[in-house]
Amino acid sequence: MIELPPPKPETLAARPRLIAGLRALVPEDGVIAEALCLKPYETDGLAAYRQVPLAVVLPETTEQVAAVLRFCHENGVRVVPRGAGTSLSGGALPLADAVVVGLMRMNRILDINYADRYAVVQAGVTNIGITDAVRERGFFYAPDPSSQLACMIGGNVNMNSGGAHCLKYGVTANNLLGLRIVTIAGEILEIGGTHLDAAGYDWLGLLTGSEGQLAIVTEITVRILRGPEGARAMLAAFRANEVAGACVDAIIASGIIPVALEFMDRPAIHACEAFAHAGYPLDAEAMLIIEVEGSAAEQDDLLGRIRAICERFDPISLKVSQSAEESAAIWKGRKGAFGAVGRISPDYLCMDGTIPTSRLPEVLRRIGEMSESYGLKVANIFHAGDGNLHPLIMFDANDPESFHSAETFGADILKLCVEVGGCLTGEHGVGVEKRDLMPVQFNARELDQQRRIKTAFDPDWLLNTAKVFPLKPDIAHAA
Repeated sequence: MIELPPPKPETLAARPRLIAGLRALVPEDGVIAEALCLKPYETDGLAAYRQVPLAVVLPETTEQVAAVLRFCHENGVRVVPRGAGTSLSGGALPLADAVVVGLMRMNRILDINYADRYAVVQAGVTNIGITDAVRERGFFYAPDPSSQLACMIGGNVNMNSGGAHCLKYGVTANNLLGLRIVTIAGEILEIGGTHLDAAGYDWLGLLTGSEGQLAIVTEITVRILRGPEGARAMLAAFRANEVAGACVDAIIASGIIPVALEFMDRPAIHACEAFAHAGYPLDAEAMLIIEVEGSAAEQDDLLGRIRAICERFDPISLKVSQSAEESAAIWKGRKGAFGAVGRISPDYLCMDGTIPTSRLPEVLRRIGEMSESYGLKVANIFHAGDGNLHPLIMFDANDPESFHSAETFGADILKLCVEVGGCLTGEHGVGVEKRDLMPVQFNARELDQQRRIKTAFDPDWLLNTAKVFPLKPDIAHAA
């Protein structure tokens, strides 16, 4: 079970005064303090863990965020930043003595510059909202997490989110130009700008993926890209997970970089087909979704070369989409995969680790062996092209033994990722889920260095306490 630090008695005792102080800083309906109204904020996408916060504040401007953080800093109150709450690692899990700063009202697009290919947006704009705003001019925003209809760009920055198309276009860090942030002391800082490669230290790189440990991001300048001439997807079905994994490695080793290269195993295929009716092959043990883009001639050339590679692995079937509608159906199944699995299991843990693609067949085999050992089913759905795994471990949260087994199983998968040369996380972040596994990847000196960076930004450890770093007596006491 995940351990959280005990609440500060002095903060709980001062709750009426703190809420009154917060209500003086933001519009009256921007502070939520009633017990029933706080319930929706007690958890995020890692719904197995819940904690009702002290209060929730909903600022509308960067200046209001600064005022709230300054107030919390002066009163020693912990702060948890929150966007849409789609985090799958417990990144937005509240504490009983913490103020949740929700950024969902900061949802305006502030500027779009097509000549220089950037957009400036507030942190509460949804991921898909950026593409929707520029689509008519033939542009798009590249990172596309499966939760892109709901997840907010501020959370994407905090977790350095990716998505199916990150194989070609990169993750959030590769698509940012600038940030506006607020420190715990209420200082507003501008990082980067509207151009690539700002001078000086790479503060943008440091802040992206920092999980709300260093500051709260309120505005983001993102790169927007010209849309491709066209895109087509294909399905390749195989008799075994290991065979599909070997095919992935062969495609990447050939030098071809598809726009997307996604993996689904039998449980995932069946769940997604029942949900989306996308025409997935139900007799397959594993399936790849491969997408290419460019001119019609370029698409034909790439699909032909990829098809030839797939045929070396004796596929059950190969299907190339012939229209935009067919491609959309293929992606509807994949994009709805997490929800689809939720229809066949009362609960699941969505893991997130990365491995070298050459080790994919071995890792899939060992995950299968672990599944049998723990007696828990797994649906494997992941970004195979860059080795970002998302095994979904199915369990029953109402059964403590099942829950404990799922947690232990998940930890073993992440340890396996590190063992084969990968890392604990690809795009979901560490949060509370992987916090106590950090020593598996980092030694004591490396963790202490990271803590020193945290302390430089947040000396009293008030920002997103109990996330990312394993709880140690000195740190827990300082927080």
